[in-house]
Amino acid sequence: MAAVALEAMRRLFSRPWPFSEFIEQCWFIAKVTTLPVILISIPFGMVIALQVGALIRQLGAQAHLGSALVLAVVREQAPVATALLIAGAGGSAMCADLGARRIRDEISAMEVMAVNPIQRLVLPRILAATLIGVLLDAVVSAAGLAGGWFFATKVIHVTSSSFFASFNELSQVPDLLMALAKAAIFGFIAGTVACYKGLYAKGGPKGVGDAVNQAVVITFILLFFVNFVLTAVYFNFIPQKV
Repeated sequence: MAAVALEAMRRLFSRPWPFSEFIEQCWFIAKVTTLPVILISIPFGMVIALQVGALIRQLGAQAHLGSALVLAVVREQAPVATALLIAGAGGSAMCADLGARRIRDEISAMEVMAVNPIQRLVLPRILAATLIGVLLDAVVSAAGLAGGWFFATKVIHVTSSSFFASFNELSQVPDLLMALAKAAIFGFIAGTVACYKGLYAKGGPKGVGDAVNQAVVITFILLFFVNFVLTAVYFNFIPQKV
């Protein structure tokens, strides 16, 4: 998988660049992931508001609910939810597409015609997953905060002004930058695993199904492990607000 990713990056500036394939993959991933990821983020923000709100209400600190919600949604939930949807919806489709091309010998035919499948098929898919991961991260953050705001104002009776005013109490700009970096890295990993498993699928249609299943499971495991490493590095090098 690492070799496939490195080869794709090595072909980044090679001509002809598969621009049309890149745009098509961007549109496909965005189309199949945007609505589901929003529907996941809104109730997640409401659950965080419910759990944190019940605690801080006992302390009489309801006005600080927004600060806790920003940390939970923007820093952690948004990039992870984005990556899971990209892997589960977009990555599985990419893996199935490449796997079907492999068992129909289309990949071998491209190699015979001196068309590099890494540059023509893998590179645009990996870049599309990376770009859409970054763009969806902002959408997920906004949806999660909107769900938390609705629950906080309608159920916990926090005023909108105090909710938004507390945003910068604990959060800072590096939190947002780290979330975007996580989303890009997670999207890159999801695209790489899906393309690798699809490109080297074997065993007929059953093999393609197995490759899709393996791609999703491996991606989920890698995402949570890499998320832990990135979070640990972030806390060690970026001073936190207190």
